[in-house]
Amino acid sequence: MAAKRSGTGSKRTRRTGPRLQPVPEPREPPLSLDRIVATAVELLDAQGVDGLTMRRLADRLGAGVMSLYWHVGSKEDVFDLALDSVLGYRAPSQSGEAQDWRGDVVQMLEDWRASMLRHPWSALLLPRRALGPNILGRLELLGRTLSGAGVPDADLNVAIWSLWNYVMGATISRASFDLSDDDRAAAQQRLAGLGELYPTIGRTRLLLDNDWDGAFRKGLDFLLDGLAPA
Repeated sequence: MAAKRSGTGSKRTRRTGPRLQPVPEPREPPLSLDRIVATAVELLDAQGVDGLTMRRLADRLGAGVMSLYWHVGSKEDVFDLALDSVLGYRAPSQSGEAQDWRGDVVQMLEDWRASMLRHPWSALLLPRRALGPNILGRLELLGRTLSGAGVPDADLNVAIWSLWNYVMGATISRASFDLSDDDRAAAQQRLAGLGELYPTIGRTRLLLDNDWDGAFRKGLDFLLDGLAPA
């Protein structure tokens, strides 16, 4: 009678494949004030002032509404912070050459206008928000540049506010008066039939003028001509 084989020897070693580790679900980055502000700017760009609510902001952040209040006091604070964040300005470094005050002012104000056109909601918020460090820094640099150019202190506030009003008006007009070429042509055609009532703007073809950048720069030159010291 054959001897029974040991059970140990009869077992075959089973090979198993590599053990798959569970893939962790992606986690949202930690909530921070910078992330809240950046996300608020994205929401404002996408949906405008009326589209920003704390609930929508929290949903975009993947957070609870109440967790936002650890970083901001209210929705009004979010507006203030978002507005100031898009109006930062880094002045070009000054070389040893003589300063060109007009060129500095033009660059500063063109950058300001361009920033607001990238974020059209900012032009609507700026007149009624608390002024943050970025916009105050712009105003300080503007005032210092004009003062250095010889604008007396007695006229400095008028000069600053005149330029502020010009930039704001030009930006709001550009953002809101956005007609198609066909609409402009139709409006100018209607105007042509009313030549006796509106001869000047009919002659200059005002409603067909779509050179917003050129008009802004030339109008700014008119203002700076008046501000230049005699």
